[in-house]
Amino acid sequence: MNLNPDRCFSPEPARRGVARTLYAAVKDLPLVCPHGHVDPALFSDPGYRFGSPAELLLIPDHYVFRMLYSQGISLEAQGVPRRDGGPTESDHRKIWQVFCEHFYLFAGTPSGQWLTQELVEVFGITEKPSAVNASRLYDSIEAKLETPAFRPRALFEHFNIETLCTTDAASDPLSHHKTIRESDWSGKILPTFRPDAVVNLDALGWRESITALESASGVSITSYASFLEALRNRRAFFKSLGATATDHGASYGDTTPLSPSEATVVFDRALAGKTEPSDGARFIAHMLFTLAGMSADDGLTMQLHVGSFRNHNQGLFEKFGADKGADIPMAGEFTRNLLPLLSAYGNDPKLSLILFTLDETLYSRELAPLAGHYPALHLGPPWWFFDSRLGMRRFLDSVVETAGVYNLAGFNDDTRAFCSIPARHDVWRRVVSDWLAGLVVEHLIDEEDAASMASALCYTLAKTAYRL
Repeated sequence: MNLNPDRCFSPEPARRGVARTLYAAVKDLPLVCPHGHVDPALFSDPGYRFGSPAELLLIPDHYVFRMLYSQGISLEAQGVPRRDGGPTESDHRKIWQVFCEHFYLFAGTPSGQWLTQELVEVFGITEKPSAVNASRLYDSIEAKLETPAFRPRALFEHFNIETLCTTDAASDPLSHHKTIRESDWSGKILPTFRPDAVVNLDALGWRESITALESASGVSITSYASFLEALRNRRAFFKSLGATATDHGASYGDTTPLSPSEATVVFDRALAGKTEPSDGARFIAHMLFTLAGMSADDGLTMQLHVGSFRNHNQGLFEKFGADKGADIPMAGEFTRNLLPLLSAYGNDPKLSLILFTLDETLYSRELAPLAGHYPALHLGPPWWFFDSRLGMRRFLDSVVETAGVYNLAGFNDDTRAFCSIPARHDVWRRVVSDWLAGLVVEHLIDEEDAASMASALCYTLAKTAYRL
């Protein structure tokens, strides 16, 4: 496999030359990873060892197994655990063999680009995976995973990660974060407060999540008021362990608040197990408004991810649970939906609100104009399906003319796949360098401005937006 040094750069010589110069200045900047889903357990034990190559690179990665599933390869055959504990493939060599036989499926996709760079630069694999060499590649990677250089803490330092933020339930005891902070290791791993499981009244296991929140906070949740007390308690606890941000997922971006009496009635119905059909959406909208107020009070940056139809494949969800590659983008709207929140907090310098969407049509029509006006707003990078070479270019083309560069939140990798982090950041740095080079050769900006903008997009904007 060949990693061309000019990948993602324009073939036009003048633009490519500027892109090379810009990229050379940012490619070795530390990696700031302010939003992602890497398990903090990897770093709490200095001797933690990754599992097999299949356990590390394939089984937990929905970007990988959704592609294979789309070609008729069952999740059972890929070793993905079932909710009922039923049988799935346990021979990791067989799982790896299937992946290598179908590696061609990833050609031209972001996953293919990340996987190739990861295999070459992290594991020293220069052969393209295939049915013929699958076993040999497995042995090579497995041997490396046995060595101290491939322990998570060692790779964290080798990857030049400055900060890595996890995503943690509101009731999480953060025991791994405590262990990391109490150790003599200097790696900066920070928690992020995600209350979706207790805010979404329709979430599977909502009542159990409320019980867990009670236990973690020490607050008996018998009313809406005590629910808010428990949330504030947990936010303060997360901050004590270094958290700088919260994260919220919603199908839609509605932020219409309820009156205190309405919120109390809706929450009381949920506690009694008597929710009405409209309660879930109304309460989520109300809580997004309320949690923005909490962020303005305590300074935790608020991330809002909008526009995913979760678990579209109901049969797969029932058998395997959430996050199994069946979440699909939906059309969205922000201008009206965010009006209540922005009317209350959009001009407040104490709030930092980062918006993400899976509806690209919102970029230039709504998000860029909003971020180009409200001081509290930052635009998160292309998310999920659009975290790609072309998705990044479309994003920059759509938003910078209206919002400028300095109302963006830089880049985050948003991944569970720890070893792919350098590749994901590298794609962003290459695309940013090439995109800015296009502005230079069209004489819209000079190279000095381009260099400053590249550094901001690849490093400082994320630190600013996430208050790192």
